Amino acid sequence: MFYRSTALERARDLNLKGWVRNRVDGSVEMVAEGDAAAIAALRAWCAKGPPGAVVRTVEEIEEPETGEFTTFGVRGDV
Repeated sequence: MFYRSTALERARDLNLKGWVRNRVDGSVEMVAEGDAAAIAALRAWCAKGPPGAVVRTVEEIEEPETGEFTTFGVRGDV
């Protein structure tokens, strides 16, 4: 599976809200809101990714929750 689609499944399994998308440079961008333990689990997953993924770095920016998301979805590539 691809990183983005597997990240979507993992975030939904963790009951997180937000989005994930591919970037033209080959990286993946994600915004996730929810329970702190679930965010930590997603963060740990992101560092490894799905089988076959090559994760070189993970950049994290913490921001306050906005509450604007009702589910976790895929956004268009940028």
